[in-house]
Amino acid sequence: MKEKKKEALNKAVGLAEKLEHLFVATADASGLPHVAASHKASLIPNGALLSVEAWFCPGTMANLKVNRHIALVVWDPKTDEGYQLLGEAEEFEDVLIMDGYAPEVEGTRTLPQVERRLVVRVDRILRFSHAPHADEEG
Repeated sequence: MKEKKKEALNKAVGLAEKLEHLFVATADASGLPHVAASHKASLIPNGALLSVEAWFCPGTMANLKVNRHIALVVWDPKTDEGYQLLGEAEEFEDVLIMDGYAPEVEGTRTLPQVERRLVVRVDRILRFSHAPHADEEG
């Protein structure tokens, strides 16, 4: 991995750790987008790989089964610092499954609550901000 890309990836992960959130965008086979949120991202030492964990909804997982392209966005609105990480989900796994953990909150839902980990290969890192910007690698 090029040094500039490695530095940008480290900054993006550091910002996600500080903010404790990032957005995860996927699309189905027809291109219909879906956005989810994650609370945790960390680097996997062997290259441009990122581990992203969340209680992803079924829509995110269904999309990734037919279209592995993914965009991750971490952005701090106070400083307008942000990154868009583009790549592919290389693997995903269930980390924790809880069914009926909070039935008073879940109502009549029949789906189990599943925390999942995605391993994402980051191909491009773009700057992300509210201010006008070019989609250039950062």
